[in-house]
Amino acid sequence: MEGVDRITGHIIVKERNDYFQPKHIEIDLTKTKQTIMNKINGHHSEYSVSFEYSLTPHYAPTENVSYDALFAPSHLNDTILVIEGKKIHVSKAFLSYQSEYFEALFSKNFKEGSLSEIEIKEVSYDDFGLLCSIFYPNPQFPNDRTAEKLLIMARRFLFPSVTAIVEYHLIHNSKLKKKKMKRLADEFGMPKLREKFIRQMSPLDNPRKFKRIRGDF
Repeated sequence: MEGVDRITGHIIVKERNDYFQPKHIEIDLTKTKQTIMNKINGHHSEYSVSFEYSLTPHYAPTENVSYDALFAPSHLNDTILVIEGKKIHVSKAFLSYQSEYFEALFSKNFKEGSLSEIEIKEVSYDDFGLLCSIFYPNPQFPNDRTAEKLLIMARRFLFPSVTAIVEYHLIHNSKLKKKKMKRLADEFGMPKLREKFIRQMSPLDNPRKFKRIRGDF
């Protein structure tokens, strides 16, 4: 496929007569021509097989998002946040819908809700821009380089949708080492990512290691 620089997913090989258990094969293709080989143990000379597959194309990264353009004045924005001295034009309704933090900040119960400009401290302009670029207004996809920073920002500003998007990336597309992904799953509370590691372990093959991993979660 044109423009695709990586394909990930899985293939499941099934024997029509159940001569062997379905074989799940993980796919991670980065070259135009690449061969996937996997051995299937059996006692018959011939097999009748079928295939099921789920593959996801990954396109080359787009150019960096311009945060200045992202936060420019528009008829859709009705308030101003100030970060590192820079004015950020945003929509109260949109941020409040995405985040309980901003829902509270813009409410009448806080003095900031009535201010024309609200300063957000202890966060960088670029980090806040990265957070908002995931959902506002033209969503960008997370990657292994931005995943942990996005999780930190999502936790601070209470954006569960961003955490869910990063979790999906880590489950389906990430090349991070398993040790780091396990740490992220535990630290940022991502149950689907935890469950992925549990499913990958076979208690029959290595019961001690399986027990230890379940205990870690």
